[in-house]
Amino acid sequence: MKAIVNLLISLVVFFIAISIAAATGIENVLRVVVLAFLIQWIAFIPAYVLQTEKFYDLTGSLTYLSVVWYSLNLASDGFANINAANITVVVVISLWALRLGSFLFMRIHKDGEDKRFRTIKPSATQFFMTWTLQGLWVSLCSMCALTAISSDSGVVVNALFYFGLGLFIFGFSTEVIADNQKSKFRSLPQNRDKFITTGLWAKSRHPNYFGEIVLWTGIAVMSFSSLEGWQYLTLISPIFTYILLVYVSGVRMLEARSDKKWSENKAYQSYKSSTPILWINIWK
Repeated sequence: MKAIVNLLISLVVFFIAISIAAATGIENVLRVVVLAFLIQWIAFIPAYVLQTEKFYDLTGSLTYLSVVWYSLNLASDGFANINAANITVVVVISLWALRLGSFLFMRIHKDGEDKRFRTIKPSATQFFMTWTLQGLWVSLCSMCALTAISSDSGVVVNALFYFGLGLFIFGFSTEVIADNQKSKFRSLPQNRDKFITTGLWAKSRHPNYFGEIVLWTGIAVMSFSSLEGWQYLTLISPIFTYILLVYVSGVRMLEARSDKKWSENKAYQSYKSSTPILWINIWK
């Protein structure tokens, strides 16, 4: 019964992504979204056979690179007529994907495993569902950009474009700085089993996720002026990112783990009560 539920969830997830892609009215967007899922399903096969999750995050990042560059290729007749704004959107998403993918791959290589997958890997249908969900993540987060790139006008350069680019730069910088600060903190032997309260982590309990949400909001804003009609559905990107990071993985899981680990720690309880869970308190 559980296997059937997992497969049904996978089917529903695929249907949601395909439906939104079809609603854009642009064939190339639909084609690219199908590609995103195909990459996950192909990668799932060796991952399940070898019972490994070590290239899961890396595959996600490589999928982002594949869909945005393939989309640009389709929109520019094989890169013959490249819109400068289109290439800007593709490049910023590529920078994010390369940075995050390499960061997560090196982290799991160092840690040896991703504990989230311990109970998931043995089940073929549950593991398959997890890979399918990654296809949804790639599709929904990037679809507003894919739609804008594939539209007749391409990405439009105006005040909103530059405002969105500024949001992306701010969000991307915040995420990179927060990740680097936590990595350096965890690399020190004296900080083992301690929680970080310095740098951006003194102003937010999850500044890296805050940066992630802001940067995808920036991508949506950069894409906005190229959209019309049902294409506005693709602006679900930052909303989906927020829901995913706060209520599904990320914040929810880390908060539960921290509460269990430091439930009796008064310093942690003080930090938790005085520090926003996500938004950065610049006045603190």
